[in-house]
Amino acid sequence: MSKESSVAASQETFAIRGDIVWSRHASNLQWAKDGYLVVVDGVCKGVFQELPAEYEGIDVRDRTGRLVIPGMTDIHVHAPQYAFRGLGMDLELLEWLNTHTFPEEKKYADLSYADRAYSIFADDMLHSPTTRAVVFGTLHVEPTELLMDKLEATGLKTFVGKVNMDRNSPDYLCEKDAQASLADTVRWLDEVESKGYVNTKPILTPRFTPTCTDELMEGLGRLKQERGLPLQSHLSENLSEIDWVHGLAPWSSCYGQTYEHAGQMDGEGHVVMAHCNYSTDEEIAIMKKHGVFVATCPQSNMQLSSGIAPIRRYLVEGMNVGLGTDVAGGASLSMFRAVADLVGCSKLRWRLVDQNLKPLSTAEAFYVATVGGGSFFGKVGSFEEGYEADILVLDDSQIRTTLECDPSERVERYMYLAEEGGRMVEKYVAGRLVVRDDRLVGSKAPAAVLTSAAANTTVSSAKSA
Repeated sequence: MSKESSVAASQETFAIRGDIVWSRHASNLQWAKDGYLVVVDGVCKGVFQELPAEYEGIDVRDRTGRLVIPGMTDIHVHAPQYAFRGLGMDLELLEWLNTHTFPEEKKYADLSYADRAYSIFADDMLHSPTTRAVVFGTLHVEPTELLMDKLEATGLKTFVGKVNMDRNSPDYLCEKDAQASLADTVRWLDEVESKGYVNTKPILTPRFTPTCTDELMEGLGRLKQERGLPLQSHLSENLSEIDWVHGLAPWSSCYGQTYEHAGQMDGEGHVVMAHCNYSTDEEIAIMKKHGVFVATCPQSNMQLSSGIAPIRRYLVEGMNVGLGTDVAGGASLSMFRAVADLVGCSKLRWRLVDQNLKPLSTAEAFYVATVGGGSFFGKVGSFEEGYEADILVLDDSQIRTTLECDPSERVERYMYLAEEGGRMVEKYVAGRLVVRDDRLVGSKAPAAVLTSAAANTTVSSAKSA
């Protein structure tokens, strides 16, 4: 069998023709108008102005006039909070947790409620710009496995965590003690391993230091190292929270040290710390030492009056930085909105906090949303050779203007105006088509039908990107 014919036989092997925009470096966007993105076995071979001769037999998907960009990675989102998104946005973090978050998460002890709520979350996540995500569940084992089942079926690549919390939590949402919490975590990990998930993987999830005893923190640290698992939590989000941690761990010189001391930053698995709005020099040094990923969540930081993270400094320091929606602290799963918010927040920080650190450009925020967070999963978030092919095909033809914009300008505009007529045409994860809007690819299928390829389902109307 020839190379060309063997290539054509794979569903994850194709070329897309369109207006292709991606990041090679953080400072600017690369683009090719009427270019070809070549994908072989789910991996990018690069972007070309003309299709190379070696790929002449490949399946070419003509999306001329459409924008083709990398998929986006949401590295901090709370699935059980999705039901109350948009509520309580006038509250500060700790009050918001007690008023909305904890009462809602209690409901997930009921599997029937979890089934309904997680079905909505998984479907909306599938039809969002997100191709990969790092997700909080609740402390409940079976409902967290149910969430993983639903996300597995979407075809998205995700890490999902069973939350640990054995102190300073309501009686109705608090594990008995550290031993019980660790035992449930081990049971969950063993059950998940037996299911053989392809797309969804476990991640250890201490909610944050205030809700985890020292015994539990240290037990999770050992578990992380023994099993080589990744870990996610919160760090230096809010000034009241930081004061609380100092009171609970007076021996620590910074909040981040509570995680390091417990061994939670050691071992093979990557670590995500959400927010990091007030990280000290010492805390930054700890994160750099362990290669921690900062999940910046600009919309949540605004809504809950938490603060503005010094993302410019983190990038200058060479740290790993990704973008999170932090639903329901953030009200939307849209990573486009998150990119725009990240730029706006960085401008406020520059104006009000530190004029020595210039604000982020839209190109840099786009990089954080794609390559920055995508690197938590490996070579993800770009169209450079060797990157997994996470792809969004976007239609911006209904965003009306008299201007002639090049593809990079159209992408910049799309981050702000996606809801003013923008639509997602197709969505691929590792080269596999998971969503297609038949109206926008010229299909003869009935109008207003959007296909969820991964779940093999259809819904009555297409959702805007």
